Amino acid sequence: MNRSRAVLALHCAVLLFGFAGLFGKWLDASPVFIVLGRTLVAAAALAAVRALRREPRPPFDWRLAAAGLALALHWVSFFAAIQVASVAIGLLGYASFPLFVLVLERVLLGQRWGRREAATAGLVLAGLLLLVPDFTWASRTVQGLAWGTLSGFTFALLAVLNRRIAADRPAADVAFWQNALAAVALVPVAVAAGAVPAIGVREIGLVLALGVLCTAVAHTLFIAALRTVTAHTASVVAALEPVYGSALAFALLGEVPGARTLVGGALIVGAAAFATRGAARGAADAAAPIRRRTG
Repeated sequence: MNRSRAVLALHCAVLLFGFAGLFGKWLDASPVFIVLGRTLVAAAALAAVRALRREPRPPFDWRLAAAGLALALHWVSFFAAIQVASVAIGLLGYASFPLFVLVLERVLLGQRWGRREAATAGLVLAGLLLLVPDFTWASRTVQGLAWGTLSGFTFALLAVLNRRIAADRPAADVAFWQNALAAVALVPVAVAAGAVPAIGVREIGLVLALGVLCTAVAHTLFIAALRTVTAHTASVVAALEPVYGSALAFALLGEVPGARTLVGGALIVGAAAFATRGAARGAADAAAPIRRRTG
């Protein structure tokens, strides 16, 4: 895959990630059922990919269970945010994850904050505050942002966990186990809550599309692109997920974001791009002495 095709694959993957939010509106079901269906279908598709590739399968790592639980919580809170408020609010709440990545890296990994990290945190907080029209729990926007922010926190936790788990495991193996274990964690919750609705052809089709296109295919495209493009390029394109998702919601659902949502969203998306640019520079600086020694 050349660079132009890799960048195209990257944008297609992020577009599909953003497209997933619309299923929260299309499916008349609880977030638990939506995520249970999504993870079951994705795990089955990824199991087929693993079988075809015949990649080495490292021993099971129990940290994958924690990552699977984080993934389940991330997606349940994400779809809850969309159902309570709107696709744009859910995506922008989730996009607060760079702030939580900084906090978790500081607490769990002992990494210090510099001016760039402080600026990133300030931009995210300012963007979230702009999205709030009225500081009362009765506001559906506030409820949606609360769920969306929880989605961002659990995604950040998943990202920090994956930094250690994925170092010596194939990406498809990590994705398979996380989806499979997320489904296992959600089965008793769905049964206890009676979250399984009446299922027809429409619901089955939507869940299959969500699990195959917006999860298995999207992750495969994203991982394939990473073999050609830099992590910096991938991160900046990934920051466009709220933009793509909001545009799709406008085109297909008629959701029109207000001025506060646009300005707040611009700050949050800008913070994500700002944070990833700093991460890329840091990685380049760290690699420079190695290049000098081996050059």
